[in-house]
Amino acid sequence: MRKPLVFILLVFIIFLLIVIYEHDKIDEIDDYVEKRQSMVLNQLHSRDIIDSKVLQAMLTVPRHKFVDEHIRESAYNDYPLSIGEGQTISQPYIVALMTQLLELKGNEKVLEIGTGSGYQAAVLAEIVKEVYTIEIYESLSKKSEKLLNGLGYRNIKFKVGDGYHGWEEHAPYDAIIVTCAPDHVPPPLLQQIKDNGGRIVIPVGGIWMVQTLMKIEKIEGQIKSKGIIGVRFVPMIGHSR
Repeated sequence: MRKPLVFILLVFIIFLLIVIYEHDKIDEIDDYVEKRQSMVLNQLHSRDIIDSKVLQAMLTVPRHKFVDEHIRESAYNDYPLSIGEGQTISQPYIVALMTQLLELKGNEKVLEIGTGSGYQAAVLAEIVKEVYTIEIYESLSKKSEKLLNGLGYRNIKFKVGDGYHGWEEHAPYDAIIVTCAPDHVPPPLLQQIKDNGGRIVIPVGGIWMVQTLMKIEKIEGQIKSKGIIGVRFVPMIGHSR
């Protein structure tokens, strides 16, 4: 008689632990959902982010998954965070602004220079058909690829290499986004956007210089560019040094 009681007690304890664990997981999920909603409302929509596709993508992608666990509570705050190798995940507003400047409709092929944490690639992948992303640090590229595959993204292709040269194999691109700052616009990137309507969003300026976020468009083969805002990005390394 005693053994069945012990068994029932053990089953009850295990069940209770599962309930507690799942409850904690739900609380954690709800907490991050609220943080993400607050980020979109207070940091993006309240400023000048008005593209509904961008706002929805920022609301969907779990930004906290792209930073180390010990700083996840800060994931949705309005500043960049370290991701290792001297690199950062950009603040949410800059990610949203750069994505909005690309003027994406949904069927584009986009090249990203600087995979980093993978967060920007995820935001793009929520909006467009194809994302190609290059990272010079193999450790970051492999970590991001594993994370993004685990999150279910199947429209992102990864490459380890020097982003200065772009990814000619899959050119031309509808748009290119650069998440590190060269001191000039790399000529290969200009060559790899479409001749009519191709665009690049890129921070330009050396590490000790004022950097400017630029929007570049190619109209009938002619290049037009304009400065958007002053920014601060990690420098592009590799050929541009």
